[in-house]
Amino acid sequence: MTPGHRVAGLDGLRGLLALYVVVHHCWLLRFPGYPANTGPAWGGWLIHGRLAVVAFIVLSGFSLGIAPARDGWRLGGVLRFARRRARRILPAYWAALLVSLVVAAVAGPLPMSHVPTWRTVVVYGLMLQDFVAAPAPNGAFWSIAVEAALYLAFPLLLLVRARAGAVVTLAVSCLPMIVAGPGGAIGYTWEMAPLFTLGMIAAGVAAGPRRLPWWWLTALAAAPVLAVIAATGPVWTARHYFGIDLAIGPAVALLLIAVARRPPGRLLTARPMTVLGACSYSLYLMHVPVVALTALALGPASVPLTVAVAVPAAVLTAMLFAALFERPFLPGRMPSCERNLPILTSAT
Repeated sequence: MTPGHRVAGLDGLRGLLALYVVVHHCWLLRFPGYPANTGPAWGGWLIHGRLAVVAFIVLSGFSLGIAPARDGWRLGGVLRFARRRARRILPAYWAALLVSLVVAAVAGPLPMSHVPTWRTVVVYGLMLQDFVAAPAPNGAFWSIAVEAALYLAFPLLLLVRARAGAVVTLAVSCLPMIVAGPGGAIGYTWEMAPLFTLGMIAAGVAAGPRRLPWWWLTALAAAPVLAVIAATGPVWTARHYFGIDLAIGPAVALLLIAVARRPPGRLLTARPMTVLGACSYSLYLMHVPVVALTALALGPASVPLTVAVAVPAAVLTAMLFAALFERPFLPGRMPSCERNLPILTSAT
């Protein structure tokens, strides 16, 4: 792990995940009917945007956990942490919410969005959308409420980790889902809490001295889950997402440890990957209206053409948006591992 708690490769990894989600939504717009794959078989791998959600959540816990893991699981002040998180997510989110509200109101009910109401403004403005139903002006915004709630839980998880250890911490994060029971409709926050906690715990392993074949362990953990997904198909997988999430989460955690301990050459640290990772939050916030407007403008175009137009447009929009609404609010003293924390990018 490099000095200053920065992990080479995380920016590139989150950039690739964000890019996958943009292409995933391009596919869904051209071949509706999710979770069934109504398009060509060769694109079936683009159906599983939910796996990107899992990876982003584990990566979020991992990124936040790096510095505390190296400091006895101490946070360094709850209020200081809350101020940093607010500066990191709120300005860009509120700006993107305003843009999405205007686009949804002017352009009408675009794909992956609904015509907003005053309830939309209040619920989404306060980031309560995972707990209070309201028409979504941007189909990706559900995840902001999840991320914000997990930030609120993070200091408590750190305290439990410091006092009781990793196993107890993971058990505590599973309690809401255990109480609700299988299929309990209690929101995405509680479904994702064990994954977030797993990432936090993995940060402690990455900060430790133990040397293991982390890349091989990642492959061994991921192979059975990916085999089940391939064998059962997207419809069955979507009906069992919570179990799939919990099964693939350890593979993602092992991948993050592997990247932290031994980055894969320059694959994730090349300049294009770091640039893409640096604007991944803005790409998440703004890609839905860009993809939807692109698909509307192109009409019944092919997926390759939609991707060829929508992806560069979304990335350029994200770079401009990050320059205006992210970087001006990033204080120089903010730990580098917190500057570009991944946010959920797909509801599917």
